[in-house]
Amino acid sequence: MLTILSACLVLGFGTVSGTSARIKVLIVDGQNNHANWPKTSYLMHEFLEVSGRFEVDIYRTRYTWNGGALVEQYPADNSAEFTAVTQPETDHEFFPEFSEYDLVISNFGWKSAAWPNATQQAFVRFIKNGGGFVVVHAANNAFPDWREYNEIIGLGGWGGRNESDGPYLYYDNNHNLVTDTSPGNAGGHGFKHAFSIRVREPKHPIMQSFAPTWVHAKDELYNRLRGPAKNITILASAFDSPEHNGFGRHEPVAFTINYGQGRVFHTTLGHGDNVYQDDNFQKLMINGAIWAAGGNNE
Repeated sequence: MLTILSACLVLGFGTVSGTSARIKVLIVDGQNNHANWPKTSYLMHEFLEVSGRFEVDIYRTRYTWNGGALVEQYPADNSAEFTAVTQPETDHEFFPEFSEYDLVISNFGWKSAAWPNATQQAFVRFIKNGGGFVVVHAANNAFPDWREYNEIIGLGGWGGRNESDGPYLYYDNNHNLVTDTSPGNAGGHGFKHAFSIRVREPKHPIMQSFAPTWVHAKDELYNRLRGPAKNITILASAFDSPEHNGFGRHEPVAFTINYGQGRVFHTTLGHGDNVYQDDNFQKLMINGAIWAAGGNNE
């Protein structure tokens, strides 16, 4: 875990045995098109806590979709009677106490059922009032009809998102950031493969400990994301190569959004278990989580 420790030290947050209070994190999950979601929640829980900077809980919807036997193998911390459903279904008793935490991480995904209205409103208040939020991989597929959520995540894919939701955002081959308002659906990816990631904001606290480029683990490289893209900073991108059925442009893979007084870190990475065991991915998540929770103000 030297990589994790190094991340904390480089960002200036002290050592594991330091005096700074641990960041309280809530991972929310329960419904995701990626069937490994209970395990990836567990893996995030594990590497965040091993870093020594976080205390982590997992809060899960009572109706679980597409988790299979992994739901019991990787349990949540909330006590509830969980019921597997064949189609996503709203849990009208899903009321996490967001205000008790510094940071929320979403491991929901495509087709996830909407949260209750009161929970949506409480979540928006949490972010607006300074709470941190981390979006991982398919969490940017979730809740396409929730306007505030789309603003919070900046860019999203699938779920019927199109030009009415905002522009595409990507870099062209001259490394110019393009805001593309042309019509078209949002979301796609080529074949899973290892790919090179390029840092776009090397002075940002999240990226300072990274080399200018590095090779990421075999993963899905999301393309054609679009959304409101307000108050957004692209931290890193990857070339979506036609060799792997890509679109031939540089797609954002890590970025931040400021929403009200809150901070959001969003990464499109995170498809398979192997990604969550990758040192650089763990470092990216740890750095992003610390920043989103309010650490190391710019």
